Amino acid sequence: MMTNPTTLHNGGGSRFYTWVAITMIVIVFAGFAYTYYLKELFGTPALPGLLHLHGFVMTLWFALFLVQVSLIAAGRVDLHRRVGMVGALLAALVVVVGVTTAITAARLGHTPGPPPLVFLIIPLGDMLVFPALIGAGLFFRRRSDFHKRFMLLSSLSLLTAAIARIPLSFISAGGLPIFFGLTDLCIVSCVAYDTVKNHRLHPAFGWGMLVIIASQALRFMLAGTSEWAQFAAWLAA
Repeated sequence: MMTNPTTLHNGGGSRFYTWVAITMIVIVFAGFAYTYYLKELFGTPALPGLLHLHGFVMTLWFALFLVQVSLIAAGRVDLHRRVGMVGALLAALVVVVGVTTAITAARLGHTPGPPPLVFLIIPLGDMLVFPALIGAGLFFRRRSDFHKRFMLLSSLSLLTAAIARIPLSFISAGGLPIFFGLTDLCIVSCVAYDTVKNHRLHPAFGWGMLVIIASQALRFMLAGTSEWAQFAAWLAA
């Protein structure tokens, strides 16, 4: 999460990004409280080391996002830039650990309802979209208006797995359409707020949102096909 200190802190939108960061943390906590954060209270089965590492890395990512937007809100762009170097490394770790964990979870059948090999398409798709948006954010690190929006979308794109695990019956019964639909609701709400506030749809939000939604549509179409079943079975073998 790096940017040019002369262009990022423009005094606008910091509070919005801070509240979105907090909301994302709440969603992640709600999704994984039963199986990870509060598992000792619920007596859920012990987790292998890989899942603990995945939970730790993902928690760090969302916490870092909150730290970064808070630094901007406080006018500490210099520190934001230095911390951003760590953020780039952490983003790479999110992808490596995320892919490994997704395949392992599918192999062990640890999914929130859908057949494991079907659900596998969600996290693997996330691990393609996330680095693409991160890469765009880093490429535009000297253009704060693009940078912050791509970084926000990169984190929002990771919410699907957490949303799928929120213990509400309509979510678990809804399957992929509900998982993606609620994720899109979060994304569209942020984009709509920004568009109304600035009287235009920013290109970073427009293109980034298109990439996320297109990837969801592609995953939804592929999830039930024999081709995906064979590929997923090969990955999980």
